[in-house]
Amino acid sequence: MKICFFNTVKSWGGGEKWHLDHALGFACAGHDVTIVSNKNSELIQRATINKMRTVAFPIHNLSFLNPLKLHTLYKFFKREKFDIVVLNFSTDLKTAAFSAKQAGIPKIVYRRGSDIPIKNSFINRFLFGKCLTDVLANSEATKRSILQKNPDLFPADKIKVIYNGINTNVTAEEKISHDIPVVGCLARLVHQKGIDILLDIAAILKNRNVNCKIVIGGNGPLKEELLQQAKNKNLSDYVDFIGFVDNSSEFMRQLDVLVLSSRWEGFGYVLAEAMLAKNPIVAFDVSSNPELVFDETNGYLIPFNNNEAFADAIQKLIAQPNTRKTFGDAGYTIVKEKFDFEKNKNLVIEYLTAN
Repeated sequence: MKICFFNTVKSWGGGEKWHLDHALGFACAGHDVTIVSNKNSELIQRATINKMRTVAFPIHNLSFLNPLKLHTLYKFFKREKFDIVVLNFSTDLKTAAFSAKQAGIPKIVYRRGSDIPIKNSFINRFLFGKCLTDVLANSEATKRSILQKNPDLFPADKIKVIYNGINTNVTAEEKISHDIPVVGCLARLVHQKGIDILLDIAAILKNRNVNCKIVIGGNGPLKEELLQQAKNKNLSDYVDFIGFVDNSSEFMRQLDVLVLSSRWEGFGYVLAEAMLAKNPIVAFDVSSNPELVFDETNGYLIPFNNNEAFADAIQKLIAQPNTRKTFGDAGYTIVKEKFDFEKNKNLVIEYLTAN
């Protein structure tokens, strides 16, 4: 089959990783694959390194209001005669779904990866009702959010949930030991990820004289603001911002506890990566987190914004190495069973290529 993965996000995140991983999976299975993205996007750069066919389109939030751009996309879809177009972001949906429909693409799939309710607007009702043939969600929480503001937006039985997967065919490497326990967070420095909340929790732990080091990996637009917040809270010797992490597996090896303070998550890749590294987890009980973290089994789920309870859970794990090991072993078993990439990739291929 001829498949187009349409993802114009310029930065790198979970959605872009999903599109590249599955484009490679389809190509390895013998399908004809094209990746469409913005010029110089991280996705295009990585796809090019992997010798994938790429096409660059300059698309932004208001491109769907540009008739010339829509016509250019229509001609592209008409010429290429894709069997399937997989859309990623709301901008991609608004810009490409109608053009793909007009060009006669048989299957137009919106892959939704964010647990943010979809607005019950005219354009969304039109796109979901007249243009999309299928919707793929990365968690049950994401599926619920699609219909939250309009239960008739799209048939619920046509929204398929397939979890993101990671390569579990690796042996969990030996942990790097430290004199001081290391609590880590790996996330983009954006509002969604709640690093500002994590700094408040770090201040609680420091005031309690909890002996640990908090390491935050990742970059983003809030970096300078968060560095200033850490300085204002006198956390410069307690919290370490290490910037972009190229090797997440190596990062995970250095942790004793993985924390995720996100306000919402479509699917927390970082949670699955932590579980594969046998790290216990502390996260807020929001969105899809309960689909990965089982309270008091492989970590602790904390009511959102209960910072004291979050700090309690971290403190407990720091003080109880046996619990850390028990939780870590349980998480490893869960990720191997539920979030194996090869297994879930095959589910995606089967789903997208079904008649």
